[in-house]
Amino acid sequence: MKRTLSLLLVLMMVLSFGLTGCGGSTDTVDEPSGEEATEPLKIALLLNGTLGDKSFFDSADNGLKMIQEKYGDEVVTKTIEMTYDETKWRPTLEDISDEDWDIIIVGTWQMQEMLQEIAPLYPEKRYIIFDTSVDYENYDLGNVYSINYKQNEGSFLAGVLAAKVTISDMELANPDKRIGFLGGMDIPVINDFLVGYIEGAQYVDEEIKVEISYIGNFDDSAKGKELALAQYGMGADIGFNVAGQAGLGQLDAAKEVNRYAIGVDSDQALIFAESDPEKANLIVTSMLKRVDNSLVRAIDMHFEGTLPYGSAENLGMAEEAVGLADNEYFNTLISEDIRNELKDIEAKIMSGEITVSSAIGMSTEELNEIKDSVK
Repeated sequence: MKRTLSLLLVLMMVLSFGLTGCGGSTDTVDEPSGEEATEPLKIALLLNGTLGDKSFFDSADNGLKMIQEKYGDEVVTKTIEMTYDETKWRPTLEDISDEDWDIIIVGTWQMQEMLQEIAPLYPEKRYIIFDTSVDYENYDLGNVYSINYKQNEGSFLAGVLAAKVTISDMELANPDKRIGFLGGMDIPVINDFLVGYIEGAQYVDEEIKVEISYIGNFDDSAKGKELALAQYGMGADIGFNVAGQAGLGQLDAAKEVNRYAIGVDSDQALIFAESDPEKANLIVTSMLKRVDNSLVRAIDMHFEGTLPYGSAENLGMAEEAVGLADNEYFNTLISEDIRNELKDIEAKIMSGEITVSSAIGMSTEELNEIKDSVK
């Protein structure tokens, strides 16, 4: 009996060791390989506005689409429209930060303060903010990358073109040499467009006049149209809108009075090419602020491990972040001589031969002096 019990005990021990060995083997097999362990990079874009502006936010969303197309299953992307209701912005940023997104993208100066407060609470997350920079000196923001744009340089080209239009022998030429500028708000980034635009126009003719208006927001296209109509009524035969969705009013006004317009951020002529060809034919070009390109560039560098989190970069023509839209309308409406001159000026800006002033960091007195010079 004892022998039988001993044999049973031995058998149980052998089985136990065998099962344990099998268990260890199973654990090893279940461990994912390096390839299987790679999860897709999850990227969320939070818009403090809505899509459909045919401009800034649409360009950002296009950037996410370009990233998805380029990387396929390696990424998961999502665009969230927070609308223009500011009370929704902070809660949404907090909620998305609580979720399992790897990179969270926001834009504009209006998101700067809340990102500075929220990003340090989620050190394992990565954040990208475009069209502004956070305060790296006073906040712990080693997980935030900021993108600024040299919109002053691209707008210099727009100013040159506007001046050439108003003094040329084009059908709608204005003998008073007067052009228009329609800004969303009187803030540094919008005034950076303005300063470049004025300097570009004065590069052509120091006596040129510029009608300057601010809408006060970026979504009131009806007010944008009203102000643009007033500028055209005062003699401007071409206007440059820098106002997001509100700037679409400029394009409506141009169509109503048969005057020219310069689009912004996205190629606005091509956007309206099918839906409103009459309007498209009056948009001589757009000053492209390629948010889309800059976001693709950032994600490329993230994958490469070279994206400089904890710092800001200023992107310009060399990074294909700013420049004029070169399309069928531009080539039809603008003479070859002017197009070639614009290329020469662009090369001079890139080489440093032409230096364009920036409103970023400029004093109110300096800015007002520039504005007064074109009254």
